[in-house]
Amino acid sequence: MNELLSLKNKTYALSGGTGTLGGSIAEYLVKNGAKVLLLGRSVDKLEKKQTVLNSIVADSTYIFKVDVMDEQALLALKEEIKKEFAHLDGLVNLAGGNIPGATLKPDQTIRDIAMADTRKVVDINLFGTVIPTIILSEIMVEQGYGSIINISSMAAKQSISRVLGYSMAKGAIDIFTKWMANELASKHGDKIRVNAIAPGFFIGNQNRRLLTNEDGSYTERGNSIIKNTPMGRFGDASELNGMVHYLLSDAASFVTGSVFDVDGGFSSFSGV
Repeated sequence: MNELLSLKNKTYALSGGTGTLGGSIAEYLVKNGAKVLLLGRSVDKLEKKQTVLNSIVADSTYIFKVDVMDEQALLALKEEIKKEFAHLDGLVNLAGGNIPGATLKPDQTIRDIAMADTRKVVDINLFGTVIPTIILSEIMVEQGYGSIINISSMAAKQSISRVLGYSMAKGAIDIFTKWMANELASKHGDKIRVNAIAPGFFIGNQNRRLLTNEDGSYTERGNSIIKNTPMGRFGDASELNGMVHYLLSDAASFVTGSVFDVDGGFSSFSGV
């Protein structure tokens, strides 16, 4: 089992690896002997995270300035990865999030939704996963193996108020995960897998003001989430790492097309 679970000397690409959840996953991977390729648009953020990760394990992290919705840039990245690393063991699609214009205020109705911002949210959360998956999975097809992890959400499972664009995109991520899993396994062999993780509620930079007040207490929305989470708390970023490890490793060799909840029981509770 230790051998099946080993991530040592594996190479993983991460988009969104400078965020709260992605950053925790990146740190976990390098601590477990993997090489991490960070993909992102901000060189400053990439360099800062690279410094942190290389201080944990020297020469463990490489950065690539790339927009995950730019097909031509990703095609060039694919060739660069093949040239510099010869293989790619896995891809974790963490790029995404929400923006204020696509989030309804409590006193607004659906007629107030900012359509342009809603499209932006759908683009980054859906096509920011679809495009790199299709392009970088070509490396896995050529080498005959690889594991891809997409990020779903509780918003894909049931309606969560105020976040229409985010919910639509994450719902689409679930079916894309299943569709891509079938496509790759049925046409290119049983060693290329695609799964998704649906995190429950974790406090990060994007949602901190939505869930907590300046004094650290929970907002009304934050309290509502806690009330409907059987474990009675928000998740810690590190609590996603175990599922990521499992899905990337050979211990999950017969697992594909599945969406795994890591949510403190939120999705299992009706609210009654």
